[in-house]
Amino acid sequence: MNAMPVHGLVDRSGRLVEADPALLGLQLRAGGEAGGAIAVPQIAALARLAHRLGILISRAVIAADGENDIDLWVRAQPDGNDVRLTIGGWSQRPALPTIAAPDIDRETDFLRASADWLWEADEALKIVALSASAEEAIGGPASRMIGQPITQLVKLIEDEEGNLPLLAALAMQGRLDCQEAELRNGNGRVRLSAVPIHDGAGRFMGFRGNAAWHRVAPITPEEPRIVADAFGERLDRALREPLARIIARADSISARSEGPLRRDYAEYAGDIGTAGRHLLALVDDLVDLQAIERPDFRVDADPIDLADVARRAAGLLAVRASSRNVRIDKPAEDEALPARGDFKRVLQILVNLIGNAVRYSPDGAMVWIRAEQVGDRAVVVIADQGKGIDAEDHERIFEKFERVDQSEPGGSGLGLYIARRLARAMGGEIGVDSAPGQGARFTFTLPTS
Repeated sequence: MNAMPVHGLVDRSGRLVEADPALLGLQLRAGGEAGGAIAVPQIAALARLAHRLGILISRAVIAADGENDIDLWVRAQPDGNDVRLTIGGWSQRPALPTIAAPDIDRETDFLRASADWLWEADEALKIVALSASAEEAIGGPASRMIGQPITQLVKLIEDEEGNLPLLAALAMQGRLDCQEAELRNGNGRVRLSAVPIHDGAGRFMGFRGNAAWHRVAPITPEEPRIVADAFGERLDRALREPLARIIARADSISARSEGPLRRDYAEYAGDIGTAGRHLLALVDDLVDLQAIERPDFRVDADPIDLADVARRAAGLLAVRASSRNVRIDKPAEDEALPARGDFKRVLQILVNLIGNAVRYSPDGAMVWIRAEQVGDRAVVVIADQGKGIDAEDHERIFEKFERVDQSEPGGSGLGLYIARRLARAMGGEIGVDSAPGQGARFTFTLPTS
């Protein structure tokens, strides 16, 4: 056993560019090479996850070393474009029979989709990681909560049957669907959801989860609007979590993660996952529609870097674009464009616009994203090489439930309507310039900061 921690550095390409002798030795024995891609799958997976989420990941893993296993405790800390590794333990023992750990990466992606901030806790419910976006809830650095029981951060609220879902999930070592909780510092109420974490031997190690703000609308004399908002909230809660589970299970079956499966069955599962994603997107649109059409709807106007948000949106769509053989040309890393708006809503708008450009681009095409300041406006332009849009349809596509070609696969017809309403709520605008056969050029503007 190594008494001292072992350190390493992983670059954005997954290469182990720095390593202490013990880690380098393990890398070489696993078939890797100095400066090459990490050859230990468990460590590589944690490094990728830390880089993708942008938070500290700390977890026990079991790695094979010849005919033995090594118990390790791996901390993966993002550092710019790199990830720093700190590894302790290094306790060697005879190899145990392999037990497949649950594949939770896909489920985590669905949790992230509705997250305001992310958290991880160990098997004793002590916090081991918090995303930087949690600092709004904490009222200070996220690092000061690391190692504290989660009950130091929130007060758990019983459900309608008098139970605490988080404790039930802990007892069953299973998934947490929804735990209402009150922040201890009085900053508001959140809903916690999580998936269980297991090590390579199938042992329960804790939870990886999200927190979504639970904002309760004030009671007003406007009774019809209260009913509509309550319906939207029930719709979101009743459908989002079951659909996320359906999609995750369908993806797991389609990927044959549990073993061999007939190809047609795997294809059926893939179709189920696709249909589930379509319904989940529709739920998102309907809930947003409920929100933006309220008379008291307001959007924050904070200083943001519009070029950075555009790069983030492009990154979220990189896998989808790659699957369609579409390239995205995004703003350079050193480009900045100060603006005023709500970060989360601006990201939502850009994901919608860039996603549409990818969806309607032909195979091998390019989508261009440009960020520039024009007078007192910050402008992002998204241009594609699709089939274009008739001038007479330029305004119609921004109307509710409208789509240019209803026969084509696509969304609900709400995306552009919601995007323009959000842009205008922040003092901005969305417009389009297009002609048949000449692609489309969408322009999104916001006030400069």
